[in-house]
Amino acid sequence: MIFILKRGVSQEQVDKFVAGWEQQGLSAFVRPGTEHTAVCLIGNTAHVDMERVVELEPIVDYARRVTEPYKLVSRTVQQENTIIRVGGAEYSPSTFPVISGPCSVESEEQVVLIAKRIKAAGARLLRGGAFKPRTSPYSFQGLGEEGLRFLLTAKQETGLPIVTEIMNQTQIPLFEDVDVVQIGARNMQNFDLLKAVGRMGKTVLLKRGLANTIEELLMSAEYLMSEGCENIILCERGIRTFETMTRNTLDLSAVVLLKQKCHLPVIVDPSHAAGIRSLVPPLSKAALAVGADGLMVETHNDPAKALCDGAQSLDLDMFDKLMDDLKTRAPLEGRTI
Repeated sequence: MIFILKRGVSQEQVDKFVAGWEQQGLSAFVRPGTEHTAVCLIGNTAHVDMERVVELEPIVDYARRVTEPYKLVSRTVQQENTIIRVGGAEYSPSTFPVISGPCSVESEEQVVLIAKRIKAAGARLLRGGAFKPRTSPYSFQGLGEEGLRFLLTAKQETGLPIVTEIMNQTQIPLFEDVDVVQIGARNMQNFDLLKAVGRMGKTVLLKRGLANTIEELLMSAEYLMSEGCENIILCERGIRTFETMTRNTLDLSAVVLLKQKCHLPVIVDPSHAAGIRSLVPPLSKAALAVGADGLMVETHNDPAKALCDGAQSLDLDMFDKLMDDLKTRAPLEGRTI
């Protein structure tokens, strides 16, 4: 249930209105917007008489029930797009920032080299896996804390904000200097982790699970937002289908639907979707064409020797070419890289 407040309402009046609902055991979230301010009630609101509240509360303009199971991320509650700024990157309808870097951090020299090259090409954020969830227990699991230190070194040398994946709640203290905390596809419905990360006060990149619906992704975002996380970037990274020629099937329709249903930015990861580096550039351009808010692309200085996912990683020259193409195409869509 949401209450749309009248224009010119003071913060003191809003606080008093919210406190009244919280005293009744409900959670009340204030969603300011350019057109109006909304107060969203979460909990058992069946007993709330909306018409009576509108009649008796002078600050309330009108009320409506939110029929979707996700509330805070819904465009019913907030019509305006959430604009997220990380370092020099901005996620908005007029921009198209690119995140890039290796699937896994392998050495300080490697990640610093890649960071310098992708920054020169126009990437806005550096991604790299320090902790790696792998299907096989015998596969390379990442460098852990050492990998995080290498990422922070690359950040210091280039100024690029860093994106890296968290695996469980015990790692939270290690992520103090990480700019964007990634919830990976395998953890999308790890609800305890979602709640803990939601309380970190960080920007979160939430990947869609490999077999999850769009609504389930939105509900996972709702977990984060219900814990106070305001800056959430959704990521479509392909879903598992009966097709075997690609690693996953990139669901570009999900980008369009997500942007219709919620106010959060949506980016695309064509590397994990395809699993084949030659498909990454065309899928990246397709993501731009359907209105995605950015990309996350895997790059490596020597993909043939990569310890993780080399087949889907662009080499640095290929990344340069992709960025040149995007810089040419983005203005045609009213976007800047």
